[in-house]
Order: sequence, then structure tokens, then C-alpha cells
Amino acid sequence: MEEPLYEKDLERKLKKEQKAKEKEDKKLKAKQKEAARLQVQAAADGAKKSEKKQKKKGATDENPDDFVDPDTPTGQKKRLASQMAKQYSPSAVEKSWYPWWESSQYFVADAASSKPPFVIVLPPPNVTGALHIGHAITVAIEDAMIRWRRMSGYNALWIPGMDHAGIATQVVVEKKIMRERKLSRHDLGRDKFLSEVHNWKDQYGGTISRQLRTLGASLDWSRECFTMDEQRSEAVTEAFVRLYKEGLIYRDIRLVNWDCTLRTAISDIEVDRVDLKAETLLEVPGYSNPVQFGVLTSFAYPLEEGLGEIIVATTRIETMLGDTAIAVHSRDERYKHLHGKYAVHPFNGRKLEIICADDLVKATFGTGAVKITPAHDSKDFKVGKQHNLDFINIFTDDGSINENGGPQFEGMPRFTARAAIIDALKEKGLYRGMENNEMELGRCSRTNDIVEPMIKPQWFVNCNTMAKSALNAVKSKEIEIIPPQYEQDWYRWLENIRDWCISRQLWWGHRVPAWYVTLEDDKEKDMGSYIDHWIIARNKSDAVLEAKQRYPEKKYQLDQDPDVLDTWFSAGLFPLTILGWPDNTTDLSTFYPTSVLETGLDILFFWVARMVMMGMLLHGDVPFQKIYLHPIIRDAHGRKMSKSLGNVIDPIDVINGITLEGLQKKLEQGNLDQGELEKAKEGQKKDFPDGIPECGTDALRFALISYTSQFDKINLDIKRVHGYRQWCNKLWNAIRFAMIKLGDQYTPPATLAVHTMPSICKWILSVLSKAVGKTVSSLEAYKFSDATSSIYFWWQYQLCDVFIEAIKPYFNGSQEFESARGASRDTLWACLDTGLRLLHPFMPYITEELWQRLPQPKEACRKDSIMISEYPSAVQGWANDKVENEMEIVLDAVSKLRSLRPPTDIQLRRPSFVLCRNLEIAATVQHYQAQIATLASVSSIKILTEDDPAPSDCATDIVNKDLAVYLQLRGALDTDAEHEKLRKKREEVQKKYDTLSQKMSASGYREKAPQSKQDDDTKKLATLLAELEIISEAESKLDAKVTNDM
Repeated sequence: MEEPLYEKDLERKLKKEQKAKEKEDKKLKAKQKEAARLQVQAAADGAKKSEKKQKKKGATDENPDDFVDPDTPTGQKKRLASQMAKQYSPSAVEKSWYPWWESSQYFVADAASSKPPFVIVLPPPNVTGALHIGHAITVAIEDAMIRWRRMSGYNALWIPGMDHAGIATQVVVEKKIMRERKLSRHDLGRDKFLSEVHNWKDQYGGTISRQLRTLGASLDWSRECFTMDEQRSEAVTEAFVRLYKEGLIYRDIRLVNWDCTLRTAISDIEVDRVDLKAETLLEVPGYSNPVQFGVLTSFAYPLEEGLGEIIVATTRIETMLGDTAIAVHSRDERYKHLHGKYAVHPFNGRKLEIICADDLVKATFGTGAVKITPAHDSKDFKVGKQHNLDFINIFTDDGSINENGGPQFEGMPRFTARAAIIDALKEKGLYRGMENNEMELGRCSRTNDIVEPMIKPQWFVNCNTMAKSALNAVKSKEIEIIPPQYEQDWYRWLENIRDWCISRQLWWGHRVPAWYVTLEDDKEKDMGSYIDHWIIARNKSDAVLEAKQRYPEKKYQLDQDPDVLDTWFSAGLFPLTILGWPDNTTDLSTFYPTSVLETGLDILFFWVARMVMMGMLLHGDVPFQKIYLHPIIRDAHGRKMSKSLGNVIDPIDVINGITLEGLQKKLEQGNLDQGELEKAKEGQKKDFPDGIPECGTDALRFALISYTSQFDKINLDIKRVHGYRQWCNKLWNAIRFAMIKLGDQYTPPATLAVHTMPSICKWILSVLSKAVGKTVSSLEAYKFSDATSSIYFWWQYQLCDVFIEAIKPYFNGSQEFESARGASRDTLWACLDTGLRLLHPFMPYITEELWQRLPQPKEACRKDSIMISEYPSAVQGWANDKVENEMEIVLDAVSKLRSLRPPTDIQLRRPSFVLCRNLEIAATVQHYQAQIATLASVSSIKILTEDDPAPSDCATDIVNKDLAVYLQLRGALDTDAEHEKLRKKREEVQKKYDTLSQKMSASGYREKAPQSKQDDDTKKLATLLAELEIISEAESKLDAKVTNDM
């Protein structure tokens, strides 16, 4: 049988994409070779002096191919170039590692392992298309946790899955079919439409898997699942049957959020609440002209017995066709004589009783009389139940007026009827006016249609008992919520929980396992007419068996409910079903409950709470021990990311880079209508005028994790991500420097003899140990941003900016530094090995590549990959507070000396002087004199005491009360600028002195402040006073110089 044309198109498209990818790979390799050739050429075209040096050393010409990684067969360990490229390239570095990790089964957890389990379930992305930047932060955080725990000796399991996303997927596929073939799902029929959705799932499910791999997600793909695969579908049915048998699932006619475009009930999470301040015209699907909202329309109902009229007001005038009562306040004197009387509906003659509803009506608001439409308003629904009113639905499923609305309006779309009703009221003399009204409007996030409250027969879950269990789980600390401020939201929602509508009038999803029995002698033949005719069963065979037992000797017809279950129902079972529930599998007994659920705070209730409720009910235990909620990503301006704004970011575009034209082309291939498309394009032009630069996976991951310090939202700036890409280049150069200085013959020692090392080596190892401890404690506390800050600070400001610069003189070939040179090599190797392992969970690709280039220790069994090597822990033998305190003084002095250099002569080294006011400081400066000179780029350092005359022609600055520095400028000294600098310094110190002095002089200070605090304040005051004296002395010497120069 010939395949439909669209399936062939899909296949051709996928083949075309594959060929394009292969072509891009070839182009990339060619570019890398060309870049390497140009770098070599640039080096060859260098100064003659460099060429002479090279010839003296007998160096040969470099081969560009030596800098380009050879091709690696898929799944094999990456083959590295013999020489490191001169510059970091994300696309080159991130190539080939993932297939090797995956084929080596490094991601696979063993249920039989004796290691302690650490388990995360990846929140299953919707199979509606590609991942966005919100998914990327989830991947970055979760993969960091998993890699850290795996390296720390845990049986780490991270399980991937994909969600069928009922409404979202159906909407996307319906739009696609309408756009491409001008057909609705009803034109296709259920079976053909579901075939279309499966095609979509197969295509985009693969896209999502590729994206996850690109992001470096170390997921156990052997356990991957889909919420609508056979095993998960059977589990969903089992859960429904069990809940029904326990009396927790029931069928009822209740008010639901109804989408007239989709013709289905939708959940609260699919409703966007829009605040309107006054009259507003909005585009609504199915209407050619904008519809008016944000107004209050008043009209009069005539009263029986000639009692006059009663005026009511509404924001939804069309619903008056379903009014069945008018409510007033019992103590409102204006209406006491009308209690129990009736108004008459002007269009159908229906009698509307005047009732008292004190909880609903405010006598001071409006006219003090409220129309009651129980079938179309949540508050009116409650009143209708309390007063036993009629519930009259006036809308068809697509939002038109039905026969209950009367022949005058029947068949009109609801907002067309709105205008027609106003005209009809005017004709009858009952219209009383319109005014602006602040209101909240519900819009479906999927279709943008206005949500209509409608009474519908649906399946519901009674959540009361489950909610109490979930609430107590957090109160008893069975589950910990991080950050803890969201605990109160958890309690508030669960304490006020409502029953959950779980049925949807869709085609894509899990069919409700309910069959309706229509008996031959039933008077009403419509499905659902008799509530007791429903049979809940695991399959049709079981349903037939029960029907025969329930209705023996009777003829009947058995039909399955066409509705499907709310996506959140299957999602709520996910931690159970992904491990094999309801079967008692080894995975379930080993890995349940999972360790942590990491997700966005926006689905705390819709998904997280329901997982806890259903896990505790169906398996008797919480599904996870901790809940970590990350902030929601917004754009750089703080706006919510939306396709219609053009600010939704594909993480792959940040990783690979993309032009503005490329971004706009992707928009054109989406589902936006023409108006939305133009708006989105304008947004992209403003935000990304030059497109998005290539940042790489590592930089993106590190940036996103570093952003988590922000409270509830992240304003993502791509420039910050690109900044971390530049930082990767710094790491790359640090390893290149190390490889040169270590040499080809270097072998790391088994242990470091720290006590014999130079102080600079002792210092870097001490601060490294401290950074390791801080990183680990931050990870354990789920303070991921603190972990990245600790790692970044050590690599950037301590290793690269200080240690590597400070040890460069040791490698000048002098025999004098032979011992220091050897110690520096060993220390440098230990720092890079430890630092790369410390960084790996956050930046997996660059750390693997650089770690593989490091020499291996002799007699050590090093792991084949950094990702399965041991995560660093603090080394007690490296801790050295004394050296750290000394280096703090040294670095402060270096910073002050650097600040004294005029911006015009950065390359010029000048003499410097250091004034030490005590012997201890002088000894420290003397000990680190060479490091200070190197790091401050000064030609010499002379140590002065208080008895020495002040050096001439110098700029000066104060390090602390015992230490001042001078830089000789010799004619370049700007005395006015020095005076201004000293004046500002004096003001700053004087302000601190006055504030502290005032605090210590305040009444009650000596009685209330602890003695230790008073001692500290006294020392601070003395230090500030000493600094003021130093400033005064510097000012006096500067004045003397000015006088002498005159």
C-alpha cells in the first residue's frame, strides 16, 4: 500500500537534515584546518628575533594538521591532535566525547550495586517540539548533581523520559494539518489524526534526544520511556482502576475550564490570567473583529406583581440567557420586601427567584443585586448548589448559543450574541448603561481562546486524603523543599485543595478505562445518561465480563468513554511507572524513593504535589526525598519568554551560534500567525541584532547554574553566557602553558612533599583545598551558584592570575630555581588534575578534553574518563592558614601597586618601595619580594622602615595600618591627582572612623555589647586612626614636594 504523501515528505526531510549535518561537519573540519594553518602562518610571519631564536633551537616548521583532531569513529574514545590548538573552539572540543561516554555505559546504573543510590527522574519534556532554554537549566543542574554524585561513589541513576503532553501536542499537530492541508482533526477522523500525532512524536522525540545529548546530559538511556508506551499506559490504567475502587475517582457534573476552540476541559495551568484595568479590545480565535472586555454592563429585570424592576450588572452579558436567580444581601433594606419574590426573564419568561446570598453579595457594590448563572460561573455554581437552583447550560461545545438560549440567539457565537443581547435589551427599554471595570480574564495558553466556565460531566479525583498525606510529608521533613520559603505555598495549596478534574475531551492521550452500558430498554440512549451504567475495568474483556454479571439476560451495547485523561494524571505517576510500577521490579525496590526532584517552581502544585499524593497512596512512600525548585528564566528585560515575542531561546542556538537571519527563518517555520510572526521578528531584531554568538555547551551550562542565586526568576543575558565562553579559553591556555612547562617527559609524583615546597606552592594548594571544601558543601546544600562561584574564583583569580604568573620566573632555565621549578611542576599538575575534576560536573566537555591531555602518575591506576574518576575532597595536609594570611597581605600590596601605575605606561616596569611599620610585616614582604615584583610588574622593591625618608617622585597608597606602598613615577607624578586621591581616601576612612566612634559612644553600648565585640571594635578604631595618620603623613610629604618644586 502506497504511503501517504506527507509521510514521504517527512522521511525526505529527515534525510535532507542528515545530509546537511554531514556537510556542516565537513565544513567545520575544513575551517579548523584553515584556522590552524593561519595560526601557524601568523607565527611564521612573526618578528625576525623570534625566527632567529627558533632557528637556534633547531625547531622545525609546524604542521597545521598537528592541531586538528583526527576523525573519531562514532562511539570510540576521541582521538586528540598531537598539539593543542592555539585557541579554544567549543565545536571542536565538544565533538565525539558524548558517543564514547554513552557506548562505554558510563551513564548506566546497576540495580545490583552495593553503592548507595542517588536517583533523579528527568522531568519529561513535552513531545511538542524542541527543548527551550528552560529545559537547559534543568539539564545543567541535574547533570551537575548526577556527575558529582557518580564521581563521589554513588550508584547514580538519571532516568530520561518524554511526556505525550495531550493538549499541547494536539494543538500543535492540529495547527500543522490545518496550515499544510486545510483539514481539521474531525475531517481526518480519530485514527488518522492519532497516526499524524505519532509521526510528529517520532520526529520531534528524536530531536529532543539529540538536544539532550548535545547538552551533555549523562542520562541512562537504557531506561528511557514515553508516558504513552505500553508499560506506562498499563500503569496509568491500573492507577485509575485502583483509585476508583478506593472511592477516590468518581463521575459528576461540575463546572470546568472549557476551551471552545479545543472543545475540551483544561487544567488551571493551561489558563493564563490576564488583568484588565479598563475597556480592552482583544483578538479572539474565530472572530474577525476584536472583542470588547473590561466593561460592566447594567440592565434591568422586570419584577412580578408590578413591583417594578431590579438592576444587575455583569461583565459577561451573554450569560444572562442562563440566569436562574437574583441574589441580594439579607440586610439590604432596599430589597427586603423582595425576598422570595420573582423577576421575569425578558427573553424566555423564566421566573428568577430573589434569594439572599450574603457570602456573595456586597450591598455597597454596584446596585447590591447580583445575577446568578449557576452553569457558567464558579461563585454562582456554589450558590446554585446551596439554593437548589436550575443549572442551565446555554453554550454548545464550540461556544455558540444552544437551544437553551432561545430561538432569538440560538446558533450565534457567544461574543456575537453579546452585542445582539445588548441591542435586544435596548429595544425592550431594559438596558441601563456600560462603564469601565477592572477585571481578570482567563485565556487558554495553548489556543489564546477565552476560557468559558461550563458544567460538564467529567471524571474527578477526591484529593482530600492524599493532600493531607502530602502536606504532612513536608511538615515531618520526609520531604525537604529547597528553597524553604516555598513550604508555605505548599501548605496553602494543599490545605485548600479542590477535587481534580482528570478527563479531557481530546483524542491524544490515555483513554479513560471506563465503559458505558446502554441497555436495550433504557429510555435515554446518550452516553452517560445513567451514572450507574459506567463500568471501570483494565480492558474491554474485563468490562464485558462485568457487564454480563451486572446485567444478566439483558441486551446491551458497550462503548468506551471517548475522553482521555489529563496529562498530569500520568505525569503524577511518573516516578513510579518509570521504575516499573505496578510490577515489583528490582529497579523499583532499589531506586524508589528517588533522591531529589528538580524542576521549575511554576509546576510545584500541578505536577510535584500530585506526584507526592499519588506516590504515597499507591506505593506507600514519598516519591523523592528533596524538592529543588529553580528560578524561572526570562529574557534580559525580565519578560516572560513567549514565541509571539520572539524571545524564546533554543539552547542549541546558544551552543552553536546563529545569525539573525537564521533566527528569523526558524520563526517562519513555526506555528505563529502572520501578526504574531511580525511582532516576534521585531523582538528578535532588537534583542539579537547580530544573532547569537557561538558559546558552546560548557559555557551555557556554567552560566545557567551560576544564575541560580537569583530568587524566583532569571533575566538571561546572552552576553554573560558568552563571557563564560571566553573564560573557557582561559582554561584552555592554562593547560597549554602547563603542557609546555611540564614537558613531554614529566611524570607526576604519587604524593606531594608540600612541606619542602616554595610558599607560593603551599598557598595555591591551601586555597585549592578550601575551594574544594566550599564546592562540596555548596553542592550538598543545593547552593549551586555558590559552587560555581567558588570554582570560578579559584581558577580565575588564584590559579591563573596569581600562581601561574608567579611561577613563570622559575622556568627561565636558571639553576638557582631548579628545586622551585620541580615543586612548581608538581603543584601545577596537582592543581590542574584536581581543578578539572572539581569543574567537571558543570563543564563536562572541556574538562574531559583537557584532563585527557594531562600526564598520568606513575604506578597509578587512573580511570579512563574524568567522569568516572574520583571527585576531589579537601586535603587536610594542604591547609595552611599562615601562608594564606601572608599571601592576603602580598596580594593587597600587589593590587595597590598596580593601581598606582599610570594607564599610559602599562608595559613600563618602575621601581617600588614598601613601607613596613613592624618587623613581622617586613619579614613577610621580604619573603615574598620576588612574587610581589612579578605580580605587580615592578622593576624592583625596596623595603622601608618608619625611620627611612619617604622616596621622592612617588605615588602612594595605603594597604593597611602597618603597610604602605610607593611607585616611583619620575616626572609622571600628577600631584593634583595624588592630592585628590588622598583626599577621597581620607574622607572614606574618616567616615568609617566617625561611624564606629559614634556607635561605641552610644548609651548602653558598653552594657549590652559582648566584650569580644567591644575588643574587636577597639582594634578597628585604632586601625582606622593609624590609617588617618598615614594619610596625613603622605599629604605632608606631597605638600613638601610641591613646595620644593616651586
